Amino acid sequence: MIITKNIKTPTGNICIAKGEKGLLEFLSIGDYGKDKNLKADFLGLKKEINGVPHGKILSLKEKWVLTISSQYGCSMNCTFCDVPRVGKGVNATENDLINQVMEGIRLHPEINYTDRLNLHYARMGEPTFNKNVLKATHTLKRIIKDKIGWGFHPVVSTMCPKNNSKLYDFIWDWINIKNHTLHGDAGLQISINSTDETARQKMFSGNARSLEEISLMFENLLDSFDRKNQVKGRKYTLNFALTGDEIDAKKLRNFFTPRLFLCKITPMHLTDACKKNDILTSDGYDLYYPYKNVEEDLKNEGFDVIVFVPSKEEDESKITCGNAILAKK
Repeated sequence: MIITKNIKTPTGNICIAKGEKGLLEFLSIGDYGKDKNLKADFLGLKKEINGVPHGKILSLKEKWVLTISSQYGCSMNCTFCDVPRVGKGVNATENDLINQVMEGIRLHPEINYTDRLNLHYARMGEPTFNKNVLKATHTLKRIIKDKIGWGFHPVVSTMCPKNNSKLYDFIWDWINIKNHTLHGDAGLQISINSTDETARQKMFSGNARSLEEISLMFENLLDSFDRKNQVKGRKYTLNFALTGDEIDAKKLRNFFTPRLFLCKITPMHLTDACKKNDILTSDGYDLYYPYKNVEEDLKNEGFDVIVFVPSKEEDESKITCGNAILAKK
């Protein structure tokens, strides 16, 4: 794999690399630290976030985040995302996935150990279409965790596409990786964004499964997988990028049990698509109030809630998916 462009961001690097089928994007960044950009009462982080100023990031020896593309482009056509402009979703190969990670690591030869390498399958593409994600994770676990002894925490982010006939099988295999292969040190994040199905279908261009369908899939899957319904490590994450659309905590509680699922609230990224389609989080980068009522409602229904806010500097530096490749064009 050859890096064709390396873009410096406030917290790290966005790279365009030539894979086996074309151009891919991957992200290598540090983190400001959870005391700066995270509110999570259940973790003892109770400070309200009124904007996240850019400042010193944690040492990569403490936390290193790599976000890689699972596909060349994407076919989901979400109305808040720029990646569809890159092209249709074509699966990255297993080598593509591994090489993005290894090239990201090579950006910092001075780092010989990290407590936590967070690997997010959340750049371009819908990862559940690509079984190479599963294969690559096993290989990377052997390289990063077993061989060199680094902390390794992979996360899959999915919008649960309705036209993926293999979704159940993929999620089954990923939960097995999370709960058994990595003993809980992995994550699964589901993009929900709203409890209003009309709004959800508009955001996801009709390509996402309904909340009822997602709920039934997980109910059947988790009953089959582990009749005790145990979750090792962090619970499964229901992600909400705030847009002003309905987030009804009671409705959500009817579909998902707080014993197995937590909620994460973020601002909607400032993509070109969001600006064009007026899908925005008003004051979400500056003030806590857009999150407060939603957070309280979800907590009152028993959910653990994470409020995560990036800095404006991060969001304005092509950090959102597809923008590096699109800018190159």
